[in-house]
Amino acid sequence: MESPNAKRKAVLTNPGTSRVVNVGTFLPQVMPKVSHGLEPPKLLSSTAQSTIEEFNQSIPDYSILNDWPKSIEKVVKAVVSIHFSSVTPFDTERTYVSEATGFVVDAEKGIIMTNRHVVGPGPFMGYAVFDNHEESPVKPIYRDPVHDFGFLKYEPESLKHIQIEALNLTPEKAQVGCEIRVVGNDAGEKLSILSGFISRVDRNAPDYGDMSYNDFNTEYIQAAASASGGSSGSPVVDCKGDVVALQAGGSSVASTDFFLPLFRAQRALECLKSGTFVSRGTIQVRWLIKPYDECIRLGLPPEEEEAIRNNHPDSIGMLVAECILPGGPASKNQILEGDCLVSADGVPISKFRQLEAVLDSNIGKSVQITVIRNGEKQVHLVDVQNLFDITPDRFVRVSGAVFHNLSYQIASYYCLPVSGVYVAYTGTYFNPTSSDEYTGWILDELDFKPTPDLDTFIKVVLSIPTNKKVSAKFRHVSDPHTIVTSIVTMNRQWADGPQDFELVVCNNETGYWDFTQLGPGQSSEVLKKESATFVPLNYPTAPPSILALNNSIVSVSMLRPAMLEGFTISESKQHGFVVDAERGLVLVSRFCVPHYLVDISITVAESVILPAKVIFLHPQLGYAIIKYDPNLIDSDLRSIELGNHKGLMQGTKLNFLGYDSKDSAYAVETRITDIATTQLPIGFDVAPRFRATNVDAIGVDSSIIPELDSGLLADPETGVVNAIWLSFLGDVNVSNRRDRMFRFALDAPTIGKTIEQFKAVDASEFNSIDPRFLDFEVKPLKFASARIYKVPDEWISMFEKAEATRLKPQLLVVSRVASTLSNILFEGDVLLKVDKDLALNVSQLYDLDHDQLKCNLEIIRSGVVMAIEVPTTATSQTITKSLVSWCGMSLHKPHHAVLQQVKTPPSQVYIVGCHSGSPANMYGLFPTIFVTHVNGIPTPDLDTFYRIAKTVADNTYVKMRVVTFDGIPQALSLRTNYHYFPTWRIDLDMQTGDWKRYDDSAFN
Repeated sequence: MESPNAKRKAVLTNPGTSRVVNVGTFLPQVMPKVSHGLEPPKLLSSTAQSTIEEFNQSIPDYSILNDWPKSIEKVVKAVVSIHFSSVTPFDTERTYVSEATGFVVDAEKGIIMTNRHVVGPGPFMGYAVFDNHEESPVKPIYRDPVHDFGFLKYEPESLKHIQIEALNLTPEKAQVGCEIRVVGNDAGEKLSILSGFISRVDRNAPDYGDMSYNDFNTEYIQAAASASGGSSGSPVVDCKGDVVALQAGGSSVASTDFFLPLFRAQRALECLKSGTFVSRGTIQVRWLIKPYDECIRLGLPPEEEEAIRNNHPDSIGMLVAECILPGGPASKNQILEGDCLVSADGVPISKFRQLEAVLDSNIGKSVQITVIRNGEKQVHLVDVQNLFDITPDRFVRVSGAVFHNLSYQIASYYCLPVSGVYVAYTGTYFNPTSSDEYTGWILDELDFKPTPDLDTFIKVVLSIPTNKKVSAKFRHVSDPHTIVTSIVTMNRQWADGPQDFELVVCNNETGYWDFTQLGPGQSSEVLKKESATFVPLNYPTAPPSILALNNSIVSVSMLRPAMLEGFTISESKQHGFVVDAERGLVLVSRFCVPHYLVDISITVAESVILPAKVIFLHPQLGYAIIKYDPNLIDSDLRSIELGNHKGLMQGTKLNFLGYDSKDSAYAVETRITDIATTQLPIGFDVAPRFRATNVDAIGVDSSIIPELDSGLLADPETGVVNAIWLSFLGDVNVSNRRDRMFRFALDAPTIGKTIEQFKAVDASEFNSIDPRFLDFEVKPLKFASARIYKVPDEWISMFEKAEATRLKPQLLVVSRVASTLSNILFEGDVLLKVDKDLALNVSQLYDLDHDQLKCNLEIIRSGVVMAIEVPTTATSQTITKSLVSWCGMSLHKPHHAVLQQVKTPPSQVYIVGCHSGSPANMYGLFPTIFVTHVNGIPTPDLDTFYRIAKTVADNTYVKMRVVTFDGIPQALSLRTNYHYFPTWRIDLDMQTGDWKRYDDSAFN
């Protein structure tokens, strides 16, 4: 394949820069002539006897120029702008929304021709916009298994105001020098007309890169038309308005465009018109056009070259075998790489279309293939296979992943056997490397059982209990020799509901892909008690009391099945600390456990994996408490002992025990270097998500500890834990768009109050622990700055005299107020007292008693001392307990991070995510906006929105009024599609910690 810098023309991109092309040099004193596909003009006679007749004969026939306006008028009416989405990851395609072009080739039947990479190999959703801006839904009726063309169908009777004349396909008119126009949706501008001249008709198919669709076994036409994104599927027409080629792609570094010849597309169209099957045959060989000089180097004898040149005077070379797929019909030494093709079934071959004509008409038969190998002519009998048999038309979706049989398209690019189960999308639960490489894997084995094909894979999945972790073996198509072993989770309870195990099959009659539930599989297996032994750490210099803390550290793993509260990280692993071994309570960072919609497991002593559930999320300090079943583990797990007094100071010596991300332990002696009220950056270019606030961050003197995710800082003599080292999520790095991580310690007394509350009640009463807090954020204010804030000297003197052993002398000033306290407290208010106590520490602002509904503050505002009463917020109010999915958008009430930034939310319906390829994505909806109305009906809360959304019919337009995060109202519309994006809702049961799903008819 040629052109590694080739690009497809479907995805909307910015148009490229125009370039001046040198079209040639003309003889001096001779007026240059413009060629319009006619015979080249003659030069004027150089003799003195030149006559007027000679001069007139030399002028080209410019009357042909008059054909273009009339032809373009007809073409424009037949060209459509296609707005489409790839609904599901499948084969070479991911999920996305894009625009492209098509044109009507049968107005009576409503057939539109476009590219195969527009129609796509999998589920498709789209509509066509005609020249007069009438719109009609379209559905696929044919997608070629190899070549870059396909056909969509619209309903002709749906068009009321336009008469369309179908365009004629005339592939034989594509000749070098032919002047052409490319008419289409270039750069997403609906209609552009680009001009050019065909320069080549015999180049190899362009190479668009790995893990992408690539055409092969066909010539391509080349021209310089400077087309860009959105022009895919445009007709390439001549001055008569006839379609001579199909726009397919172009170079990313030049103005060169690549057009598909239409010979085989013309045949397919005739079959569709007549209702006959489009037969497509293959011997699983990828051929390339190689010029005669290369063929000679490969062993083409001179006499054969002369004979072939005589038989094919318009050819520049021969078809040469580039790749023979292992296990294919031609793989048993019948065809070898480098073989020069002479004939097929007795038909001399010089062009791809001649070979395909033979193969397409001999499916299930054997044909004689004559090649020249090492200077000798050889004849081989090769079976012709049905190309559709190795083109997947069904897939299985389970645990959020997508599986289907490996396609000929991918196998051909990597020269692999067309066999095995291909993972088109691993999702969270089937990702073998915990990286961003979500596609391209072949699943060889699952739960120690081979998976050679999709049917076998289904049987294996049915035998695996829900939520069970099993082993799997993968190979990536780009590195088939490397076996990757991994542990995957057979989880069928999230996002797509308990029936998330379905077979999806292409229905060529309807154009949809039909869903069939394959059953829930085996129920969750009953967990049995297992034993785990902690291996003593080998740190001779560490005190025994510190090493003993290792029995209190477990590994915590999180998998996020769905978008919630703006948290985008799909999986995380940190270390947690057992705070109550008897009850199975573990403290861990909220970076690892951001919200309740997560799958959590803990690993004890690197030996036993146990499921866990969230029972508490601190709304400000950035830690979570999770619970495992202590009856399932027989191990020397111990509770850490938390220090109960605020005795930490700068210079305090402590010993650290913690782990890095690779489970390597570190025991380090250190000292406290800093204790400061810290503000984590909020990041205005990232969707609101949890961020620790009002924290006294403890820093340590070490080059190792700041690189570690988690650990304990304890007294070296007693082993009492005085601080816990955790990871905290900040904003996004502007340069690389990666999340910024902050690491510091929280002192034990700050955490201990909540832990003691859990220890004091029965497990059935955990939900009753609901500490309250003041929902505003503060930052430190130095005394010098406080005077500018007009804080009276007597108040500054009181703070100077107050005992403040942990922090530098400071006041606290309000930096951000949540919506619950808007118009009560304001940014810039300086705190003086909290419930009659000097506001010395941020810990006075949280972990208030659950019955303390209000708090009395004394503040300074604009230089005036005043007392105000401020309502407190319950921790339970910050929990997101419901999630709705409608038309691909995920909605819930504005979570706490949103309320910290938006003073007055326009509604209680907040879009937290939009699935790629969904109607929401296609029609311009996006996360961080509020939905205020659906079809003119107000939607003040999620329950109201859900009830109204269920009344909107399928495949109809609905008007939505929304307000952006910055408060800008907008009106949008979208067309519903419940076939691929059904409506559902999940609600959290706080008593059990489980989420329950309701479909669009079950919720009341």
